[in-house]
Amino acid sequence: MVQVDARDVQIAQLEKRLEAALARLAQLEAENESLREENRQLREKNRQLEERLGLNSSNSSKPPSSDAPGTPRQAKKPTGRRAGGQPGHKKHERALLPPEQVQHVVELVPQQCRGCKRRLQGRDSAPRRHQVVEVPPLSALVTEYRCHAVQCPECGVVTRGEVPAHARSAFGDRLAALASLLVGKYRLSKRLVKDALSDMVGVELSLGSVSNLEAEMSDALAPAATEALASVRAAEAVNADETSFAQGREGGRAARAWLWVVATALVVVFHIAPIRGGKVARHLLGEDFAGFLTSDRWSGYEWVDAGLRQLCWAHLTRDFQGFIDRGGRGGEIGQKLMHERNRFFDWYHRVRDGTLAREEFEKRMREVESKVGQLLREAAQRAEKKTAGMAREMLRLEKCLWTFVDVPGLEPTNNFGERCIRHAVMYRKTSFGTQSVEGSRFVERIFTATVTLKLQGRDVLAFLTDSLAAHRRGQHGPSLLPSAPGPQIALTT
Repeated sequence: MVQVDARDVQIAQLEKRLEAALARLAQLEAENESLREENRQLREKNRQLEERLGLNSSNSSKPPSSDAPGTPRQAKKPTGRRAGGQPGHKKHERALLPPEQVQHVVELVPQQCRGCKRRLQGRDSAPRRHQVVEVPPLSALVTEYRCHAVQCPECGVVTRGEVPAHARSAFGDRLAALASLLVGKYRLSKRLVKDALSDMVGVELSLGSVSNLEAEMSDALAPAATEALASVRAAEAVNADETSFAQGREGGRAARAWLWVVATALVVVFHIAPIRGGKVARHLLGEDFAGFLTSDRWSGYEWVDAGLRQLCWAHLTRDFQGFIDRGGRGGEIGQKLMHERNRFFDWYHRVRDGTLAREEFEKRMREVESKVGQLLREAAQRAEKKTAGMAREMLRLEKCLWTFVDVPGLEPTNNFGERCIRHAVMYRKTSFGTQSVEGSRFVERIFTATVTLKLQGRDVLAFLTDSLAAHRRGQHGPSLLPSAPGPQIALTT
């Protein structure tokens, strides 16, 4: 009986030890699983960090200015030519002004022969001309209005002469236009505008005066900007882009906004909005927009008919490079996609140069379109997660990749739109945005005017001066529309 009891005790003890061991094993397995999951998360985080470190302007939407020092650039194919001007190239030299635009003439007639020293007589009928351009000392022209008060001899009422409405500002039309020009074209801050006018023409302005002149110019440009937007909405082809901006402050920090641009070949319109959604794009392009739109893949443009959209191949090129840089199966597919891209761009440039017939280009492109679609489907099914996701996104808009093939003159990239918005991006980097909605309206309108006028080769200062003069006199100002518009669809890269 005692032996049975002892054996039972031993069995009970063994069972307890087994239960403890099993519990410990379960605990270790749980800890091991937790560590495995933690290790998996760390490896994924490390992969994401390495991927972020590998992002640059060649494989993502990051601008070149964000690239770290030493970031490798894609080498250009060697041409075998020396750097600099090539033999036979057209010279770029300053053209002489016609005689009627010359204020002073100095006749240099030699008096004696440089050989035998004999006295010379006569003049050259076609002397060699050399011009020196100088700026006269700058100073402001001050007009003083003296408002006399005269008493009526009959009733005794005193009547004082009034300053004309257009002259009630302390600053004239051209001076006020110059202040806005320094902001809109040369991207100076209000303080630098104040200093520049003081240094150049000796006019002292306060910062408040600069702001007031900007507000007045904004009102003066409003009708022209509205007319320009209507022109864009009716255009055959439009490039659109958007970038982050700052407007006012929220919680002690700059409030985020978005700066949009819609551009035709000769008219560019800027707009600053607090959101980046399709509502803004609809406002800018118009609900019944029926032209061709070139843009990136941003979802705010998806309301536009797919048959009228052209996705930017510069963005797609960077995405394909991202496929390659991430490696794996997606990297191999990316190499093949890049090969197809390089092939058709070579053909496209030949069409533009006139060395390949348009009909032959369209014929060749059918094979490229088929191959690119096949590769994107392969990437969507077999590539790594991020690459597969991007491939599926491209396939969703596959029809928009090839609009330029069927529409002569339509560019395959949005480089034109990005060049138009670059001026505003540089302004943003130095100004840090605007402080109010009113300030944003001025930036929109002054950029709309300066960039549009540059495309048309028109005098910006003269336009701003005429716009403000008309506004102050209650008249209709000049238009931003070109007087003789050319083909609106030929947007060059």
